[in-house]
This record gives sequence, C-alpha cells and structure tokens, in this order.
Amino acid sequence: MADKFEQLKEQSHPNLMSKSAMTAASATRGSNELLFSEILTKVNNAKDKAKKIAVLKQYDHPSLRMIIKGSFDPSIEWDLPEGTPPYMANEAPAGTEHTILKNDAKRLWHFIKGADKNTTKTQKETLFIQMLEGLHQDEAQLILDAKNKKLHRVYKGLSESVVKEAFGWNDLFVKVEQK
Repeated sequence: MADKFEQLKEQSHPNLMSKSAMTAASATRGSNELLFSEILTKVNNAKDKAKKIAVLKQYDHPSLRMIIKGSFDPSIEWDLPEGTPPYMANEAPAGTEHTILKNDAKRLWHFIKGADKNTTKTQKETLFIQMLEGLHQDEAQLILDAKNKKLHRVYKGLSESVVKEAFGWNDLFVKVEQK
C-alpha cells in the first residue's frame, strides 16, 4: 500500500505544474516588467542626473508620466483628504496577487479635482481605498506619495528638472512639440 502511495505521489497530473515550475513562473511576473516603485528606486539609485534621466526615458510610459505629473504639477489638485486613508496594505509578493499601477493609473482621473463631477466624495474615497488595497504595497505607497506631492522627497534625485528633461515637458508639465 505504501509502495502504491509513493508511485501516485511521484506521478504528476499532466495539467498541473510542479512546485518548481510554479516557483519559476511566479518569479517571472508574467510580463517581466518592473513595478513603478522599482523604476523610481532605480532613479533614486542612479548616481547622476544624466543616469536618472536615462532610467526615466528607458521605462517611459503614459501611466508613469501621469503619476509623476500628479506629484509635480501644482495645477493638479487631488480631490481626496490629506494624509493616508485607512486601508489594508497588500502584502502579496511582487508579481502575484495584486493589480499593477501601470494598468490602474487610467482610473486616477476620478481623484483629480474637477475631473469627475458625477462621483461623490465618499465614493471617490472608497474607490481610492479599493485601488490601494489591490496594488502591491510599494505601488500603493508610491501613489500616496504622488497624491501628497512628495515623490521628490521619497526618491532622491527625482526632481522637477529631471522629470521635465526626461519627458520633454515645459514649465506647465506639458510635452513640448518639436516642429
């Protein structure tokens, strides 16, 4: 009987992954893309302005620009209370059970003053908390830092001049069109 159990234990179902295959698959994160928090950490760790700009250009994405603009542009006011809302951080490892800010950034317009007049303040706060709880905890913190306009304090070297140069923005944080 024990011998039969050992045989069954060694056999694997053709539709199931082995434990080592599952570990390898989770390490690849599916698309192998960095989280925005990881990209900004690379900017933080870059030694000089040129390297910081190069990192931002390498990982340039409309969602990343939107978040950075939300932190730096003084004309953008967040329609959310100051500070950190009461939410439960998603402690799942990167690449597993969480949403990605790159995809969720398209919902940020709801939280900008004057952009969404149909959603009540309470609904906006609830939606924001739900978004934070779905994101990896580092990306949730990143969006909170952007909302509180303090990305430049959290990520050393992520300055107004660096982001303007990296993304080709003028003083109004709008891309300058080349003629």
